[in-house]
Amino acid sequence: MRYLPGQAQQLPGNRSALASYQASHFRFEVEGAVATLTLNRPERKNPLTFDSYAELRDLFRALAHADDVKAVVITGAGENFCSGGDVHDIIGPLTQLDMPGLLAFTRMTGDLVKAMRACPQPVISAVDGICAGAGAILALSSDLRLGTARSKTAFLFTRVGLAGCDMGACALLPRVIGQGRAAELLYTGRSMSGIEAERWGFFNSVSEPATLLADAQALAASLATGPTFAHGMTKKMLQQEWNMGVDEAIEAEAQAQAICMATNDFHRAYHAFVAKQRPVFEGD
Repeated sequence: MRYLPGQAQQLPGNRSALASYQASHFRFEVEGAVATLTLNRPERKNPLTFDSYAELRDLFRALAHADDVKAVVITGAGENFCSGGDVHDIIGPLTQLDMPGLLAFTRMTGDLVKAMRACPQPVISAVDGICAGAGAILALSSDLRLGTARSKTAFLFTRVGLAGCDMGACALLPRVIGQGRAAELLYTGRSMSGIEAERWGFFNSVSEPATLLADAQALAASLATGPTFAHGMTKKMLQQEWNMGVDEAIEAEAQAQAICMATNDFHRAYHAFVAKQRPVFEGD
C-alpha cells in the first residue's frame, strides 16, 4: 500500500485522519464526517489521467484507516461527472506501450475499484451530465448513486475498439441492473439516460441538477451519523457474499452480526429505545 506522505495524520492503532489531506489531482474536502471528492477538470468534462487514477487508488486505500471520514461523496465540477480516461493524457500514450506496460495500467485501474469496494465507508456518486467509460465505472463501483434526468451514462469501451469487460464491469454491472440490460450497455456502448438509469436501478434516485450534490451530501451525512462500524460490516458482507453459497453466507452473516452485537452502538440503541430516545451512534 502507498500511503499519502505528509498528508494523512497517523494515529495509534493503524488509524489516520484525512481532514487535512490536500489532493493534487482533484479536490478533497471533509465537512463533519463526510468527505467530498470532486473531479476538477470541468473544461474537459473531468477526465482521468495516469496521476489522478493513482492518487484516487491511494486515497481510497488510505480511507480504510481514516477515523474522521465516515462517508464519501464523489462528484464532478461543472455540469458533468467524468468523461473517462483523458484521450490525450491516457489513450494516446497507451497506444505506444508494450504488453507489460498495458497490463500494469489495467491492473492499476482495477486496483482503484478494489480500493473503493474495500474501504469501509459508504461511497455515494452524485452523477450529472456525462458519465462515461472509466467515469461510469467510478459510479458503478460506488455503493449508492444519485443522478439527474439529463445525465448520460455510457460504458463506451466498445466504441474505442475495446471489450466491455473493463475494471470489473462484467462482474459489477449485471449485479446492479441485471444480466440482459448490462449486456446491452456493454456490447453497444450506448448512453443510458438518467430516467432510464433510475428505472433500471442504476441510480437510487434522481435529483434536480441544482440540488444533486446537496442531496448526496445529506444522504452521506445521514449515514455518517449512523452505526458506522455496522455500515462497514454491511459493505464488507455485500462484497464478500458474491462469492459464497447461501449456507456459507448465512454463517458469515451470523458471525458478522455477533460482532456487531458486541459493539457499544448496539447497546446505545437498546438503552435509547428503553428511554424512548433517539440513539446517538459513535461508530464503536
